[in-house]
Amino acid sequence: MMSQKHTVLVLDDDSGVRRALSRFLEGRGYTVLLAEDLAEAFVVVSERRPDVAIFDYMLPDGTALELMAKLKPVEPDLPIIILTGHGTIELAVRAIKEGAEHFLTKPVEMAALAVVIKRVLENSFNRKKQVASLRRVRVKPDPFLGVSAEIKELREQAEKLVTVDSPMLILGETGAGKGLLARWFHDNGPRRSHAFVDLNCSSLSRDFLESELFGHEKGAFTGAMSAKMGLIEVAHRGTLFLDEIADMDGKVQPKLLKALEELRFRRLGDVRERVVDVRLIAATHQDVAQLVQEKLFRADLYYRISALPIRIPPLRERVEDIPILARRLLDAFHLDRGGKEIHLTEEACRKLMAYSWPGNIRELRNMLERALLMSDGPELDARDFNFEGAQPISGPTGSMGMTLKELERAHIEQILERVEGRVAEAAERLGISRSALYHKIKTLGIGVSES
Repeated sequence: MMSQKHTVLVLDDDSGVRRALSRFLEGRGYTVLLAEDLAEAFVVVSERRPDVAIFDYMLPDGTALELMAKLKPVEPDLPIIILTGHGTIELAVRAIKEGAEHFLTKPVEMAALAVVIKRVLENSFNRKKQVASLRRVRVKPDPFLGVSAEIKELREQAEKLVTVDSPMLILGETGAGKGLLARWFHDNGPRRSHAFVDLNCSSLSRDFLESELFGHEKGAFTGAMSAKMGLIEVAHRGTLFLDEIADMDGKVQPKLLKALEELRFRRLGDVRERVVDVRLIAATHQDVAQLVQEKLFRADLYYRISALPIRIPPLRERVEDIPILARRLLDAFHLDRGGKEIHLTEEACRKLMAYSWPGNIRELRNMLERALLMSDGPELDARDFNFEGAQPISGPTGSMGMTLKELERAHIEQILERVEGRVAEAAERLGISRSALYHKIKTLGIGVSES
């Protein structure tokens, strides 16, 4: 869970000052970290990631400005307040120019310091919020686009979970929109003002995955010419999205589990543990529970990441959404390219609905893009779509003259007839759940007498 307390680092070589500031700030509800020299402060910042720091200017091993220069590559956004007993205007100006938020002289008024800290934290939050908003796309893609009962159920489930901060596992076939849903949870959740970092586990070798995820120190392995932050650090206070987590190497899994449970990790080649506050959203198209039984995925990690499972239905389970998705994708192509607006004919919609879409929305997008490249007119017709040997969902004779609803009803009736009314078997052939098929039978008015 994301901590509700803000953490303040107090750096001062005077133990009396450290104690006084610590008592005051803890009384105000802050978590206080203490350091008495630059070296100790550098380690605390690197490992504990405080929200704000209060530095005495002159320390036994250097000045606060020297420490600020060292911290820039490690924690560039850390707000810093400098205290000094020998302040000058020139020094104050220099400190602000080099990145300090405030420059105060000793003895400091505690009430004034409390106001400064509150203001600094508010400014830091607003800056991060602004940066996060600028990174978002102009038009947010909608993971719940459609009118089917299945997509409405997904929206209702997601809206109940959006404020929860526990790990989440998104299940869905390839191309179903797992990454889009993960981004929606981040953009609408409690961590939306912080980073959203994604990593696909299936495309990386074990060593590269471990380095990308946890980072490494200089010299940790051949070719490690400098230290590198891992993505788990980059996602601090935000969301880490691990796509296709079922493909994660078994030797990386326990390290991820430790980071999730203890909120600590080590970079490759480092002996120091670093603190991190991150929310994990994982996704996979595989049956992870089955992989656990086959000893191909750690059971303890599975239980940790599957506290909130949510399943995205494939396109073949929500056929009525296909024309809506296709038109939205065409609108996006039109906006991106600045060309003429393209329309789909009814015949084109029926042909798209009659296909099984094993690649789901990603395949639909590619198919539309290819049809656009090959077409010169203002609309796409059925003949503009060539599935190149792919197996469509077989429709009844004369289906090209049916409405979309009639086509879906006829196809379900055809399958039910072939299996002599056995709903469980029909659902398996259609690639949908039994409950989803019962819902379609009811809404489409199909008569069934299951034997």
